[in-house]
Amino acid sequence: MAHTATFTREGFGLTARITALVARIKEGFALRTEYNRTYAELQSLSDRELNDIGVRRCDIKDIAREHTYCS
Repeated sequence: MAHTATFTREGFGLTARITALVARIKEGFALRTEYNRTYAELQSLSDRELNDIGVRRCDIKDIAREHTYCS
């Protein structure tokens, strides 16, 4: 029995590549916005509030990054 493979060029065309690029850029902006929001919220807390939740001020960048990009 013979098998044939058919390929469409829709996924490899210039339009598809540009669309994928735009989608990745939008996703990057959304992630960066989420990072900035998380960072700003944690920075706005007082030292006492941060201590209550067990966060050191020097760890805020790492926490915001992990929350945004690793979850």
